[in-house]
Amino acid sequence: MMTITLNHTIVPCFNNVESAKFYCRLFGFEYAGEFSHFVVVRVNDTLSLDFDNREKFDSNHYAFKVSEQEFDEIFERIQIENIKYGSGPGEADNMSINHNFGGRGVYFRDPNGHLLEMLTADYVL
Repeated sequence: MMTITLNHTIVPCFNNVESAKFYCRLFGFEYAGEFSHFVVVRVNDTLSLDFDNREKFDSNHYAFKVSEQEFDEIFERIQIENIKYGSGPGEADNMSINHNFGGRGVYFRDPNGHLLEMLTADYVL
C-alpha cells in the first residue's frame, strides 16, 4: 500500500525568485529553478514549495520539523539576518524560543509576511 505524501504546495509571494532564495538561504533547501511561472524549492525527497508571484494574498503558516542540530544552524542564520522571532504564533517577535513538548520551537515571518514555524518535537495531541 502506498503512503500518501504531500508533493508540493504553492507559496504566494511578491517576488518568487527572492522568496525562494530566502528559504534556501535560511533552511538550506535546494533551489530547483523555474517551472512554468513558479520558482521551485525542494524541501526533501517528496516535498517542494512552488513560489508564485501575486499582487495580493493572505498570510499563510508553514511549519517545519527539524533536528536539534538543524534547529541550531537555522536559528543562527535567523539571528545573523536580524530576523525578529518569537516563542508563539501571537508572539512572533518577543525574541524568545519555546520548549514545548520536550523540544524547541520558534516562529518568525518571511519577507512576504508568512508565519514560519520551526520545531524539534511533534505536538502531543
